[in-house]
Amino acid sequence: MKCVICKHGETGRGTATATLTRDTTTVVIKGVPADVCDNCGEEYLDEATTARLLRTVEEAARAGVEVDVREYIAA
Repeated sequence: MKCVICKHGETGRGTATATLTRDTTTVVIKGVPADVCDNCGEEYLDEATTARLLRTVEEAARAGVEVDVREYIAA
C-alpha cells in the first residue's frame, strides 16, 4: 500500500518496536510484525496485532508492572 504519511513510499512486511503506556506501566515489545514504509519508515500494525498489544499492556498494568521489555511471540 502507499504510505499515508510520506505519500511516496510503498509498505512491505517488516517488524517494529512498540512502546505502550498505561497509567504508570510502560511495556516495550520488540519484533512486532508490521507493514513498514520503504521511504520514511512509518510502521503500520494490523488490527489483530494492535488488539493483542493492548491486552498485553493492560495485563501488565493489572499485575503492577512498571517497566517491561519483551520480544513479540506469534500466537
